[in-house]
Amino acid sequence: MSEQYPIGRWISILYRQNQKQLTQALKPYGLGGGGQHAFLKNILLRPGIRQDQLTIDLKFDKATTARAVQHLEQEGYIERIADKQDRRAYLLYPTQKGLDFLPVLLRLLEEHNAVITRNLSKEEEALLAGLLKKVYEES
Repeated sequence: MSEQYPIGRWISILYRQNQKQLTQALKPYGLGGGGQHAFLKNILLRPGIRQDQLTIDLKFDKATTARAVQHLEQEGYIERIADKQDRRAYLLYPTQKGLDFLPVLLRLLEEHNAVITRNLSKEEEALLAGLLKKVYEES
């Protein structure tokens, strides 16, 4: 690949490659693409989060969130409970299966991050993360 690609192109390529690898690693657990791991991780770490808050926090659209939540519920990782204050909203809670899976998920994500940053020093990794965050916050 030419080094003349714009930064956005490199980010896009890296994102697609990252998603493909994560999808393969999570496939044996009934999790696929579409950021399902991000939804599950957030629900596991924040039990009772509202579905609409999850959409906002993860920067996905409502339809993508609804599909991911439905899949996670069908796979037995989470349960949706109607919010008593707002019957139109749902609160999301991990099931025991989800709670049991948390250490596995965190390990897989950590291992995956180690693979994609293996050629960077700790300083380069921190610099890259900081620069990407800066670009995001200013866009």
